[in-house]
Amino acid sequence: MSPQFLAVVEATEEAIYNSLFMASDFSGQKERVMKALPIEKTLKIMDKYKARKK
Repeated sequence: MSPQFLAVVEATEEAIYNSLFMASDFSGQKERVMKALPIEKTLKIMDKYKARKK
């Protein structure tokens, strides 16, 4: 894999993690509420399935 392609992959992965973990709860129309991911629980699940680098 070329270094440039690898850099794109890593930047994309980081952007996805940032968008998932930096979100906050919000409510919308008709009293709909979207909860943010519980960070600690999500990290434990990711570790269980070896889905993140340490």
